[in-house]
Amino acid sequence: MGARVLVTEIDPINALQAAMEGYEVTTMEDAIVEGNIYVTTTGNRDIITGAHMGNMKEDAIVCNIGHFDIEIDVAWLKANAKSHVNIKTGVDRFLMPNGRHLILLAEGRLVNLACATGHPSFVMSNSFSNQVLAQIALWTDAASYPLGVHVLPKLLDEEVARAHLDQIGVRLTTLTETQSTYLDISPLGPYKRDDYRY
Repeated sequence: MGARVLVTEIDPINALQAAMEGYEVTTMEDAIVEGNIYVTTTGNRDIITGAHMGNMKEDAIVCNIGHFDIEIDVAWLKANAKSHVNIKTGVDRFLMPNGRHLILLAEGRLVNLACATGHPSFVMSNSFSNQVLAQIALWTDAASYPLGVHVLPKLLDEEVARAHLDQIGVRLTTLTETQSTYLDISPLGPYKRDDYRY
């Protein structure tokens, strides 16, 4: 969609992954003056502080998808804003001490839950299909699943993905018999080991 995404990170492996995927990785102090939309995803507190908010552009949008309302210092914002207007449910516009405005979504709480009417039906279909196939596997092949936590077999994950591809216009390439033999996998999958992580 043409967005320029900046990432801030404490973990060197995550930072390297983000950089290798084409994102600019920098510090919060450098990123704060650049952005128009800020999304916290860390699971930690004090990610966006009052000092950060004071350096944001006019009508910067701030939201959290990581961990409660302490990733963004909402208490500081409410205590220090000159005024605030509730635009609509889940959207508040604050007048900052420096005269700029800041838009806070979902009161700093989990924006995907608070500002949405739920996950899109397509996402829910994928999730629930996985759950149904897992329950069927447990019922029909209980001996393979002793009491404990198990990873959904890759073949079932692939079955769910395959069932949803038409809805988004995806056409798969099919392995030839020669390719299938060379890779030593069935043309119908699974294509990765069960312990493989995408």
